[in-house]
Amino acid sequence: MIADLQPVQSGYLARYERHWQHDVKEVWSWLTENDKLTQWFPELEVGELREGGMIKFNMPDGTVIPMDIIEFSQDQVLAFTWDKDRVRFELHAESDGGCRLVFSEHLHQITEHTPRDLAGWHVCLDVIEALLEGRTIAARKDMWNSWYVKYKQLTDAVLTNQA
Repeated sequence: MIADLQPVQSGYLARYERHWQHDVKEVWSWLTENDKLTQWFPELEVGELREGGMIKFNMPDGTVIPMDIIEFSQDQVLAFTWDKDRVRFELHAESDGGCRLVFSEHLHQITEHTPRDLAGWHVCLDVIEALLEGRTIAARKDMWNSWYVKYKQLTDAVLTNQA
């Protein structure tokens, strides 16, 4: 399901929600343990896992971009800066032993790059789900291309409604 994208007071909020039949601790490990994190987002690396800590974005050219962890609660919330924006993973235990993940990106503005990022996060969440289930997704670029078209339409529609 495509993310919800709404204008908010200081920009826009993209919100994704997933329900997985895996417990919170297992899902949390895919967000915070470097050996698992790099399987769904190879450029990310946890530096210091705490509020005020850091996530590193390792660029292909060797440049490292530090991203500040702005909110942290073990097994519940991980939020960090994402360039001029911020992203937030929130986990909730469900009564059936599963987990509800809410991922949001607070965007200060919608740019030409926004649908690319939104499609990228969408694919990342799909890849995490596959990994949790012991599967892999080989054609990530094909998935991304399909979601990019949908997120381009979504961002265009939101901007049109704002005009």
